[in-house]
Amino acid sequence: MPGMRTREAAEAARWLAAHGITRQAGGRWLDDGREIGDNDLVHEWTRDLLVDGGLRLGLGLLDLVDQYWVTVEIGWYVAERDEPGVYDALWAGYRERLEGAAPCEAVLYSLWVDWFSDRDTVDAAFGAVLADDVRHLRSRRRLRELAAGRMHRRAARVLANSGPVRWSLKHDIYEAATALPELHHAVFRGLLMSYHDVYGDLSPVAAMELLDVLHLPPHTEHLAAFRAVLETGAHHHYRNPGLWEQMVG
Repeated sequence: MPGMRTREAAEAARWLAAHGITRQAGGRWLDDGREIGDNDLVHEWTRDLLVDGGLRLGLGLLDLVDQYWVTVEIGWYVAERDEPGVYDALWAGYRERLEGAAPCEAVLYSLWVDWFSDRDTVDAAFGAVLADDVRHLRSRRRLRELAAGRMHRRAARVLANSGPVRWSLKHDIYEAATALPELHHAVFRGLLMSYHDVYGDLSPVAAMELLDVLHLPPHTEHLAAFRAVLETGAHHHYRNPGLWEQMVG
């Protein structure tokens, strides 16, 4: 994603240039004659860029550098305004980047750490980046739209990183995704992380039912161990860490 070509990225680059900051080779920047890296850039300039140019430029900077700190500043920016329109723009921007062909590691990490792990934000965040669309498509029997292309990329990425999402919010989304073999690996990753993540959440019985309908290669890493721990009724790695080691070992 660093250097991702979007209109927002071009606008952010112009804003930086107007403030004496130009991009060099190898992820370096020249700030009025001083050479700095991506990390220095985002810590020194993201706040000013957001205040001056708003969320659009913030997302553009994210496209330029794919640095998690940009998403932190963006989160503070939208929280300070606390307006539905600002949140709508944030989620639209996240959806666009989740659908792109380029990696979007900072967006995924932001969702996992900041939005999905927070009980106060997980419902709105998970709904906005995936669940609302899945429920809409399912109600109209159009789930095949998730099988390829941009929507598939977004669905697969969010499912695989949805471990901290409350089970009550994601179970029906996992169920819907099992109808598409193209999403089975992502569902498996989501289930596995629901067990292993510090804030993970799953129901072992329901998780087993989902595993039973997934078409996965028989030697999929951790599949046998995961099935074995679920059969004991375990629902979280950190309640009994030794159990996982026993099943893997």
